[in-house]
Amino acid sequence: MVARQSSTGVDVHWCTIERTHDCGQRRSARCGNVVTMDTPRRLLQLLVLFSGRPSWSAADLVERLEVTERTLRRDVTRLRDLGYPIESTTGRYGGYSLGAGGRLPPLLLADDEAVAVSVALRALSQSADPLLGEPAIAAMTKLAQVLPSGLRERVDTLAEVTDHIGSTSDPWGGPGTDPGVLMRLAQAARAAERMRFDYRTGDDRSSRRHVEPHRLVSLRSRWYLVAFDVDRDAWRTFRVDRVVGPQATGARATLRDAPDAAALVAEGVAVGVYDTAARIRLPVPPAEAARHISRTVGVLEPAAPDATTTVVRIGGDPDWIARYLVGLPCRFEIIEPNAVRVEVRRLARRLLLQHPA
Repeated sequence: MVARQSSTGVDVHWCTIERTHDCGQRRSARCGNVVTMDTPRRLLQLLVLFSGRPSWSAADLVERLEVTERTLRRDVTRLRDLGYPIESTTGRYGGYSLGAGGRLPPLLLADDEAVAVSVALRALSQSADPLLGEPAIAAMTKLAQVLPSGLRERVDTLAEVTDHIGSTSDPWGGPGTDPGVLMRLAQAARAAERMRFDYRTGDDRSSRRHVEPHRLVSLRSRWYLVAFDVDRDAWRTFRVDRVVGPQATGARATLRDAPDAAALVAEGVAVGVYDTAARIRLPVPPAEAARHISRTVGVLEPAAPDATTTVVRIGGDPDWIARYLVGLPCRFEIIEPNAVRVEVRRLARRLLLQHPA
């Protein structure tokens, strides 16, 4: 079940309030109309509030629900009768909270939360582990069946233009992504429409960009936009949390050959952002090398189908690359640069000194 709510939490309107009835009705002194919220809807809204905050004062709940304290007490009693462990405390700081245990409450999600859950389930459904992937597919199907049509359109749009890399269980820190910005980029990519936005680079330089969005890539807790930069006449990747004020121009994107968006982002994360990129030869076929080295750590160079060795590029500081290589379960040969070879030898000497024969 998905609960949608307005900014005040309740989609109810009335004129100037003169009198409040114990049943929860409000009567307008100006027009005489009685506006009511039916009990099931009020109970659902009460559960939404309990799910969003650990505890509520009675005064806050009365104000949010636009009911009397007597009606609030009756609604709390109804929820308890349905199996929800609503706890209450008295005194100056008393109020209500949803306790542990009891029956599992219905799924109460705001629009952005529903989109986030759908995206996470879709990423999890691509997991190679059937213990996670198959239940994620089932949950995603159930959620899709109850989404309102407008919200389902947003979820489908985002899913259609998104690629996922790696696992969501190893998140990076940093600023969060604005859901509104993400959706505008997704809609432009789906509609093949040009956009303009301000972009802030990693060294805090700002510029105005004119792009043709192609795909979104989700990597751990970060989102990337792969787009053709019209002014620079080249494909570029953009961190979505650094995109400000995206606006559709109304102009159609030019039909052109597009790169593998996930591979482009992975290469940028693994190599592109570093000053040093080592070339390493492994005495194993490319398929086995790919199992040892994540695509966000190293980029495998093209090889023949029957190749027995693999060359991989790994970005980072020489000491970090050396420590990473030492942890590989296979032999390796450092092609370049010499600085990484020096760090491997230094690390080997230190380990021999610390652990003599």
